[in-house]
Amino acid sequence: MEVGGPVKSVAWSPAPAVSLVAVSYGETVLLLNPGLGDRLVCSATDQLISSYEEPEEVKDQLVQWAIAEGKGHEQGQRLILTHPKAVRQVAWHGRGDYLACVMPDDGSSLQVVIHQVSKRRTQNPFRRNKGAVQCVSFHPSRPYFLVATQRYVRVYNLIKQELAKKLAANCKWISSMAIHPGGDNVICGSYDCRLAWFDLDLSTKPYRVLRHHKKALRGVAYHKHYPLFASGSDDGTVIVCHGMVYNDLLQNPLIVPVKVLKGHTITHDLGVLDVVFHPTQPWVFSSGADGTVRLFT
Repeated sequence: MEVGGPVKSVAWSPAPAVSLVAVSYGETVLLLNPGLGDRLVCSATDQLISSYEEPEEVKDQLVQWAIAEGKGHEQGQRLILTHPKAVRQVAWHGRGDYLACVMPDDGSSLQVVIHQVSKRRTQNPFRRNKGAVQCVSFHPSRPYFLVATQRYVRVYNLIKQELAKKLAANCKWISSMAIHPGGDNVICGSYDCRLAWFDLDLSTKPYRVLRHHKKALRGVAYHKHYPLFASGSDDGTVIVCHGMVYNDLLQNPLIVPVKVLKGHTITHDLGVLDVVFHPTQPWVFSSGADGTVRLFT
C-alpha cells in the first residue's frame, strides 16, 4: 500500500482484541486494519470504528478526524488524522486506546498530542514543553508518560498530572528511548554514540553508559520476554546485549554485549535507522538507509 509521502513511524496497537496499525507521514496519521491474523479480531476492529457515535456538542479539535472511504478503505485505511504539523513518532498506550504523536518544534507548546481512538478526541497534555521533544513512551504498567527532550527524560504521572522524575542522560542529544517490559528500567540512545541505561528505582543518572557504537545511535529496543536489548547505529551495525533484570531489588541489572550484527550498507552517511524485536521469538528486525528491512535470527 502506498501513502502520500515518506513514512516516519509505524506502531502496532498492543491491544489483543483489536488489530490496528498507526502509520505517520507528513502531517497525517493513518489508522489501518491490516486484515491479518484472526478474522474475529479483524471484524471486531471494524465494529469498534463503526460503532462510534458523535457527541451532541462537537468541540473544536486540535486534529481533524476523518473516516477513510473508497480505495483507501479497501486498502485497510480506517481513520485519517490530520495534524497541524509533521508527525515524527507515534506510540500506543499498553491498552491500545490511547495514541501519542510527536511533532518536534523547538519552542512550541504543541509538540505532543494524545488521541483517544474510541472517543475520537485529542488532547494536548502540556501547556508548554521544556525543549524540543525527541520521542515519547507510555509506561507498560503504571500511569506514567515518558517524554525525552534533547538532554533529559521527564517522567510524568498522568493521574496526578505532575512531574514525577527527571532523568539526566549525560549526553548531548537523545535520539531514541525504550522501556523494559518490567517498567523499572529505561534505555536511551543518543547521537553522540552512547547508550544510557537507567534504573528508575536507583537514580536519576544512568546506571551504565555503553559506548559500543562508533557513530550516532538511531534506534533502541527491549525484547518483551527475553533479557535482550538492541541498538542500531549509523555505523551500519545492530548490537544485541544481554540485559538481565532481577526480581530481587538489591541485585543490580546484568548487562553484557552478546552480538554485533552487520548487513546494512551505509548510504549518505546513514546506517541502521530503527530496530525492533519480534514479540515472541529472539529475532530482531532492523531498517536501514539502504532501503531494506532485515531480520536477524
